[in-house]
Amino acid sequence: MSLFIYNSLGRTKEIFEPLHPGIVTIYVCGPTVYGHAHLGHAKSYVSFDVVVRWLRHSGYRVKHVQNITDVGHLTDDADEGEDKISKQALLEKTDPMEISQFYTRSFYEDMDRLDVQRANIAPNAAGHIPEQIDLIEQLIKTGHAYAVNGNVYFSVESFPEYGKLSGRTDQDALQSGARVEVRSEKRHLSDFALWKKAEAGHLMKWSSPWSIGYPGWHLECSAMSMKYLGETIDIHGGGMENKFPHHDCEIAQSESVTGKPYVRFWMHNNMVTVNGVKMGKSLKNFINLKDLFSIFEPMVIRFFILQSHYRSQLDFSDVAIRASQTGLEKLQETYKRLATVSTYSGSLPIDESSKVTLQTREFDKKIKEALNDDFNTPVAISVIFEFVKAINSALDRPEGLSIKATEEAIAFFETYAGAVLGILKSRKELVNKEGQYEGKILDEVMNVLLNLRAEARKNKDFALSDKIRDQLLDTGIEIKDTKEGASWSKKSAT
Repeated sequence: MSLFIYNSLGRTKEIFEPLHPGIVTIYVCGPTVYGHAHLGHAKSYVSFDVVVRWLRHSGYRVKHVQNITDVGHLTDDADEGEDKISKQALLEKTDPMEISQFYTRSFYEDMDRLDVQRANIAPNAAGHIPEQIDLIEQLIKTGHAYAVNGNVYFSVESFPEYGKLSGRTDQDALQSGARVEVRSEKRHLSDFALWKKAEAGHLMKWSSPWSIGYPGWHLECSAMSMKYLGETIDIHGGGMENKFPHHDCEIAQSESVTGKPYVRFWMHNNMVTVNGVKMGKSLKNFINLKDLFSIFEPMVIRFFILQSHYRSQLDFSDVAIRASQTGLEKLQETYKRLATVSTYSGSLPIDESSKVTLQTREFDKKIKEALNDDFNTPVAISVIFEFVKAINSALDRPEGLSIKATEEAIAFFETYAGAVLGILKSRKELVNKEGQYEGKILDEVMNVLLNLRAEARKNKDFALSDKIRDQLLDTGIEIKDTKEGASWSKKSAT
């Protein structure tokens, strides 16, 4: 079964084969660390986390690099304005290094809570100034860049394919940001900065052959990706807003030096909207992850994100997130039922049900098809919920599930909902350091209460039975009476 990836460069789905058999190289644009992570960051990094997880599950050895931008990203995303980190340092009356270190730690804390696996290598721009200077020197030597007044610019006219990723070929539109003033020192309005001479009072600066200054924002990704992944990489990921100018600039400066394709597959995730409006600080609808985590479990946020395809917009609303919470709880409840049946497998029928086993294989095939179709997580999740419905129906039958079918169903959940999508913990992860399941004490207390309630119902003391049920409901625990007996779960938030 072939993997198809939508390649932004060709604007179509293509069969994916890595450059080197069995090994996939992937570079994902990381955050600029001058503030806490927001929902837009979560959408990007959760989406690419699933990409990496699926590639590894498919048998590839994946070398994943994700950078940290801690210098050079100016406030207008082009060649003008203040460095975002320096600006934040002045606001907080501290050092840029403290700002970048503080918000880098904050970023990883939030990603860890979302169960986003760390990249193999996480280089930072400030730690790779020599590599960036070396790349500039190569571009000057080959006639693709020029120095003037201590600044160095890439000559767009030297690379005829500039703009091939974004498709922006009109030279007036190829300015690196429409707000940039015409600089007489540039040979062409579209030329972009590789090195900037530091003005008086600029906090982040280094020595170079051209001036005391700092690298342009676009340079770091080319220098670091080629250092750690080679001249041609399999996959480069980032936000759609990075196609132009950032990724077009990366292509130009990289391919001008190597003469080889820089990236074989470009992947771009879409933006987050809030109640249909683009999320942004200026609109005051900015959603900080730490604030969101104070209301919803991180796994609910991850599940919510994956219900939208990475190339589709994700619209955040209170109704949508609470619907995701309810859906995730249903999935977890079914997994818990399966785990409980498995625990008491000695009481299961000996007869193995080939029908259920065959259905499991069919669901396995369907979810693989979804994930191999450009990592279609919404369809994959819909397959899981079809499976949830089938499993609950089977568990409700008097004869129940066979041991083999139960174990196959658990393996399905732990593989796809757990290891691949990261929306369900495996049984091993539920075990704490004492070798006991998390919540074991609560389980034992609930077993006592359910036994007391069962005894009350047997004695026709329905007043006591209802009292136990109602008081537990007031504490957020809901009791359900099924053919298998009473079960309990935490009540969904409203």
